[in-house]
Amino acid sequence: MKAGERFRAGKNFKVREDDADDKPLRDGNSGDSKGETKQQERDQTTELTGQIARLQEMLYAQRSHKLLLVLQGMDTSGKDGTITALFNGINPMGLRAVGFKAPTSTELAHDFLWRIHPHVPVAGEIVMFNRSHYEDVLITVVQGMIDEKECKRRYAQILDFERMLAESGTIIVKVFLHISKDEQRKRLEERLIDPDKQWKFDPNDVVQRKKWDEYQQAYQRAIVATDTDHAPWYVIPANSKTHRNLLISTLLLEILEDLKLSFPKFDAEMAKLKIE
Repeated sequence: MKAGERFRAGKNFKVREDDADDKPLRDGNSGDSKGETKQQERDQTTELTGQIARLQEMLYAQRSHKLLLVLQGMDTSGKDGTITALFNGINPMGLRAVGFKAPTSTELAHDFLWRIHPHVPVAGEIVMFNRSHYEDVLITVVQGMIDEKECKRRYAQILDFERMLAESGTIIVKVFLHISKDEQRKRLEERLIDPDKQWKFDPNDVVQRKKWDEYQQAYQRAIVATDTDHAPWYVIPANSKTHRNLLISTLLLEILEDLKLSFPKFDAEMAKLKIE
């Protein structure tokens, strides 16, 4: 089964806590120890990202496609880590990461998609969204900032927005990084005691954690409402960081390979030019 089929959320998607610990690409050939297994997964991911880098170069040269990778997940689910692991070896030309924080007063004065649209990819570019327009049907719902009617209206507007992007040549890949509540607790505790990571700790993460179940329900509703063939949702088990990276690199490579990318046609006449 192809990765796109295996990880696709679909209209029957349910958030299940145990699924966050799945490791579907591990097999009997994994290392004898946990450390060996993780290293094997790092090595596999490095190999895959090397192939992705080659295809990204073709994408940039060809300028016929554009790819938007949307990363969503609870705090500590690995959005930053995914971007670092998958794209640190790729030429930054034609590559861009955008992080969306709480909207400014100016952004709030516009429609919720106003701040998103300027950041979508241009032809030949891969753009990664660390959080996205989906925050406006997640935190706004959980915090009671919008009612049910407005939530459904925003679902419809997101569907229209993503259809427009797809119809104008954007490949949309939406990834839900699925971690368990217990795994989040461990990662938050690690941030507290690690001098190199404590700066990442935000006390508000603990506040939001108290509404864990509400967030899981909001994610489930949003994913089911906005999963389409032209803008599919993929659910990636993310309790294991190394396996998470392996899964996403496998998925991205498959998507890029399906585009049948190549470098622009060789111009024999141009090759005859003499450089003085």
